[in-house]
Amino acid sequence: MGILSRIQLSGFKSIKSMDLELRSLNVMIGANGSGKSNLISYFKMLNAMVSKKGGLQNYVMKSGFAQSVLHFGPKITSVIGGILTFENDQYRFIYNHSLVYAPVDQLAFANEFIMWIGLENPGSDVKRLELGNGGKDSNLLQVTTQEGVNFRQATHLISTSQPFHFDDVTSLAGVRQHAYVANCINLEPDGGNLSAVLARLQSSNTRVFDRIISTIRLVAPYFGDFDLTPDNNYTTLNWREKDSEVLFGPHQISDGTLRAMCLITLLLLPDDQLPSMIIVDEPELGLHPYAISVIASLFQAAARRTQVLVSTQSPVFLDHFEAEDVIVVDRNNRESTFTRLDPAELETWLERYTLGEIWQKNIVRGGPH
Repeated sequence: MGILSRIQLSGFKSIKSMDLELRSLNVMIGANGSGKSNLISYFKMLNAMVSKKGGLQNYVMKSGFAQSVLHFGPKITSVIGGILTFENDQYRFIYNHSLVYAPVDQLAFANEFIMWIGLENPGSDVKRLELGNGGKDSNLLQVTTQEGVNFRQATHLISTSQPFHFDDVTSLAGVRQHAYVANCINLEPDGGNLSAVLARLQSSNTRVFDRIISTIRLVAPYFGDFDLTPDNNYTTLNWREKDSEVLFGPHQISDGTLRAMCLITLLLLPDDQLPSMIIVDEPELGLHPYAISVIASLFQAAARRTQVLVSTQSPVFLDHFEAEDVIVVDRNNRESTFTRLDPAELETWLERYTLGEIWQKNIVRGGPH
């Protein structure tokens, strides 16, 4: 369907102004507080504001209201501007929005429009659709067709660019609770319906399910299989150890193993169930170095089927990627900068060191300095 090839963003948190070219695989590195998570947070806001009525205001409220979202607050920044360009071999699709500070400590749409450009004849095959302004909700998902051009497929790219966060694996986390078996099509951002998704794959796509099981065993050799038998339309992440009939519950899975199960399932989903972009912040959290290597390989493979944006603090994780995959995030003069590595500039260094070692030496910046 296409990928997000370019994102232009201004006025959002630590991102004063950014113009970033994206590829199928994008790996962000940078020091704590550099702004990696802020870019991922923008996608959370984007997904919230185009998914349902009130989504933008709900995101703003949970983020500490507009003063916490605007770059250094409304006295410094009054507008968040975003231009997202998606494209494939046939068309270029542009989504443009401006969000302004509104009483009381909220954000509202100053303008919003989409543009479709056919690449076979870009001079004449152009359609632009104004979506309105002044409201507190996006009108993007109300778009179906306009002047014979089908925008719906293109808007799907925006609404399914999904950030995932599997960091909450406490005893109260959704992934450790019962899941409604019918909620099994799309994996939730926090993995809360993991057991339902796995149960569906077990019954409808054994090839994918078996691959998930075998990959989990790489990072948890003691793991045998899941027992996802539903009870009153709910299923639980019950499991057994290898060569044992003793049944364990989700609260008897270690934090790191549970995060790995979520990541492995996400990255091995069938093509038609993958989001248009998989976005994950620091997937290495709580994982053994070998498990990090397995997960990194899965991200590489997933990028051949969908677009990937991932941030990391792990040199072990970074070692599995090429220099051209990497975006260095730095904090300079109170603002975040995003720069893609140039392999030619690192050619001599890469003859002697791995990419992770080069980063640890602060040669490519993106670290404390």
